[in-house]
Amino acid sequence: MDAVLVVDVSNSMTQSDKNKVSNEAMKMFVDMTSIQANKIGVVAYTDKIEREKALLEINSEEDKNDVKAFIDSLQKGAYTDIAVGVTEAVKILDAGRNPNNAPIIVLLADGNNYLNKASSRTQAQSDQELQQAVKEAKDKGYPIYTIGLNADGQLNRTTLQQLAAETNGKFFETSTADKLPQILSEIFANHLKLKVVPVKSFVANGQAQEIPIPIPNGSVMEANISIMSQKAVEVKLYDPAGKEVQIPSNQVRLSKSNAYTMIKLVKPQQGDWKLQVKGAPKEKIDINLIFNYDLQLEMEPVTAKSFKAGDVVPIKAALVSNGQKVASPDLYKQMKATLIVNDKTDKKTNEVVLNNTGNGFEGSFTIPADHTYEIKIKAEDTSFYRETKPLLVDAAKTAGSGASKPSTTTDPAAESKPFPWLTVVGGTVVLILLIGAGLYALSIYRKANKGFAGQIAIEIVDEDTGEKSNPQYKKLNAFKGKVKLHQLLQLAPEFAETEKVIFLPGKNDTLIIENRSSCRIEKAGRVLDASKGKELKKNDRIKISLTNVNKSLYVDYIV
Repeated sequence: MDAVLVVDVSNSMTQSDKNKVSNEAMKMFVDMTSIQANKIGVVAYTDKIEREKALLEINSEEDKNDVKAFIDSLQKGAYTDIAVGVTEAVKILDAGRNPNNAPIIVLLADGNNYLNKASSRTQAQSDQELQQAVKEAKDKGYPIYTIGLNADGQLNRTTLQQLAAETNGKFFETSTADKLPQILSEIFANHLKLKVVPVKSFVANGQAQEIPIPIPNGSVMEANISIMSQKAVEVKLYDPAGKEVQIPSNQVRLSKSNAYTMIKLVKPQQGDWKLQVKGAPKEKIDINLIFNYDLQLEMEPVTAKSFKAGDVVPIKAALVSNGQKVASPDLYKQMKATLIVNDKTDKKTNEVVLNNTGNGFEGSFTIPADHTYEIKIKAEDTSFYRETKPLLVDAAKTAGSGASKPSTTTDPAAESKPFPWLTVVGGTVVLILLIGAGLYALSIYRKANKGFAGQIAIEIVDEDTGEKSNPQYKKLNAFKGKVKLHQLLQLAPEFAETEKVIFLPGKNDTLIIENRSSCRIEKAGRVLDASKGKELKKNDRIKISLTNVNKSLYVDYIV
């Protein structure tokens, strides 16, 4: 995600946020974020921008500490104008967000304005600016999650609730830090399609108390364990084999603040882990767990060309990671899937339960009437859920062929128009079809012989030793149409799996990479689904992790 944390630092917050809950919330948000090319920015406002940090890519613990140190350095100022903070957050996302990331704004405030009477700024001007910023956020898909701080009982809920509702965010309220895990967990869950797994709430007795931490399957990228306590706790961690795991270590990250302890397990082994927590006697301790998954849910295309009432539409879907179907019975074991059918004609919604086959979901949908339907599948278990992209099934009598199509891209009116060339008669039709076939063949020929621009540099890293080769520069202009990565590696047998990693020339001196192999491709630390092709621009760098040997390839595209 690309997140901007916006906080009111006016003097009024001294009362509405006595315990600096806003600081704890923002730091906890930073700690929950993956070290995987997420970006975080911060805006501190009064009636002007006091301080701000543009979107910083989080690729290390040092990056996180940088953001948290910035948060701790924020100072209070006079007056308040909420429009200033929200407007700046939208500008920061506009300027620095990654189009492949999910944008989000988190606003921490009491919702009240206190304008400087000595300035020319009026409440009407502030309201107008805020309305414009909210409209832009909604139009650009920037949900605003608001956390209302209410230690002094003066919270203006209406403003914060409206900000969230109009941008598809959510409103929360708190006066103490002990609600933060629940609030931040819900924000993460709603934004990343995850679920909160309550682990345990207990009163400490001064002794080590054991808490089970179940890791349900091998597809968990991260497990975030938040331990909320107003006093320091001591923790120990044991893997499923009963062996103590060092905290912190490469696999386990640890972060602490005045209100929480956060343990992050990176690619944890499936099974029952155990956490030992020793807290101060009579201190209440709450523990929550959030999993991060690198998974998508994809529906198989509907093959029928037209539909009518009574037709049975077969439905299939499966979980996908890095463009490949996930073969994990443990992952599917507890999952349930539902087909959601939205009748676009009479505005009614129905649900159909799908069968879990152990490696996907299957079922069918019988079209009840000659209407247009939008269908999508939602699959969920106790820790996360995923939804497919919606698909239109057009069985309306006025819709011509009624072919299925993605609901967001196809113009039904355009599809119903006849192909204009077929209005001519006799042998002319044959001639035009032959011309069309010739043009099509010519386009295929040109595509197959299209030239490349620039070159690529390849570095080979041995993941066991860390040893890195010198860059190998490969000019691409010697190839036409396409080139396999294996060819660029001199067809070395140990890299045979790269035979299915293919480069194609793109528009405007870009490069298209298609991954038909089991290799994992990352860009800026984020997994890249290149199964259907992804564009690489000048100076883009990707990492290709091999599966048959413990080596990685770093590829730079140079124009």
